[in-house]
Amino acid sequence: MVAAHGIDAPEGRQECTRPDGTAWRCSQQAPLALSDHVDRAVVRCDPHDRDRYGRVVAVCFLVGEDLNRWMVANGWAVAFRRYSLDYVTDEDRARVAGVGLWSGTFQMPWDWRQTHRSR
Repeated sequence: MVAAHGIDAPEGRQECTRPDGTAWRCSQQAPLALSDHVDRAVVRCDPHDRDRYGRVVAVCFLVGEDLNRWMVANGWAVAFRRYSLDYVTDEDRARVAGVGLWSGTFQMPWDWRQTHRSR
């Protein structure tokens, strides 16, 4: 399994809230958006590290395009500042544009995990 370097995305059961107050499964939409973007092309991942679970932490590319950056720039992931500042500018732009997760409200994935771990 590969973990993405410098980004964090919604967890499997995580929901977001639209401006009208309705909940939506942003945790399902984020990987679908990436899948649609990649289509059937070959993706290359360059390892950077291993996390505490032994997963390879990598930056993945689609014909030279940084897919980690694409996820953040399109609002489907956030910059994981705890581990990297590589994608902060992309997150700022996505937030201002109100795209993806930023089209409504959501709990940061690391906060969501913390909240649901303690239950």
